[in-house]
Amino acid sequence: MITDTMIFLQLVLTTPWQGDDPTPLCHPVLPRLERILNHLCIIKEHTLLRLITEGFPACWDPQVSIKDLHFDGVPVRIYLPRKPSASKQRGVVFIHGGCGIFGSIRTYERVCRYIARKSDSVVVSVGYRLAPEHKYPTQTLECLTATEHFLKTAETYGVDPARVIVCGDSVGGTFTTSVCQELGQRIDIPKIRAQVLIYPFLQALNFNLPSHQKNAAVAFLTRERTVHFILKYLDKDCSLKEPILAGSHVPENINLKYRKWINPDLIPDVFKMGYKPPLPALFSPQTHKEVPELFEPWVSPLLAEDAVICGLPDTCIVTCEHDVLRDDGLLYKKRLEDNNTRVTWHHVEKGFHCSLGFFGYGIFSFPSSSTIMNHVVDFIKGY
Repeated sequence: MITDTMIFLQLVLTTPWQGDDPTPLCHPVLPRLERILNHLCIIKEHTLLRLITEGFPACWDPQVSIKDLHFDGVPVRIYLPRKPSASKQRGVVFIHGGCGIFGSIRTYERVCRYIARKSDSVVVSVGYRLAPEHKYPTQTLECLTATEHFLKTAETYGVDPARVIVCGDSVGGTFTTSVCQELGQRIDIPKIRAQVLIYPFLQALNFNLPSHQKNAAVAFLTRERTVHFILKYLDKDCSLKEPILAGSHVPENINLKYRKWINPDLIPDVFKMGYKPPLPALFSPQTHKEVPELFEPWVSPLLAEDAVICGLPDTCIVTCEHDVLRDDGLLYKKRLEDNNTRVTWHHVEKGFHCSLGFFGYGIFSFPSSSTIMNHVVDFIKGY
């Protein structure tokens, strides 16, 4: 049931301000509301976020048939174009964002319908279980399970198994990357044809890259909240946030090992305006000991070895200028290109993190939401 309170929260927190530029918009309502309600034991932070991001139910779409199923126990929603096809169609596995702790199939209903309708594809939206109730790496494992099941049974849904694309935004981009890295090594199932990464989170070693500095206080994902959500997702003590932001969780030998892949010097100069190299952080062995997951490829896919990267499919990466995670996408783009993977890159100058979540909401949407969606659909149609 949608209450007046839910409608108020959704309208307040999803109303665009100042056109399509969120630069000055470190919107104070949500973090403050989270802290107050959580402190009063009225509602937990992640529960409030889930309530808000559920959005409003989408209207019936006469062009798309929808089925709710389970793939080896993982909830999925399948969107099938009603228009008859003369041959087998392409398939799209969509993995939603939300930091692994909120977001759902319903949250991305409009996005998945649009992809199915405009690209004439069968879309499978994965409803993986959320943290912190379901511990890491449940989310990655369920995305792997659902994708593998679809690759094996694609023909059942009229899909050519050689034309399956995996797509995700934010942490959904993280899971997409992990799925492609894991399944790219398999020879017993069809190969994934391409991956689409929309402002993905790809590394947890350096939170002082140019985009972290430039967009530290930009809505809807600040630098501080990025680490806060990572710790929530991994069910860690949020008091670790400050040393991680400073880089105290990374020993010098690991910094040196991965400097070839995670380094502000690898970011094009055009994206480094105003950047100031931070002072070296004092290493904290205790912090490092508390967060070993941050160094695993399932959390930081940029740390995967070259042998894994070489096996990846064609890739589309969408980055946004007003996004703390912009440079994750830029670094991964270079990494893929250095390993001879074909990359299509779109940079949305007026885009920001969470843009895609506003798609399809009429006056509550942003121009960048449609820009991102159209880039994604155009790429998918090429396969």
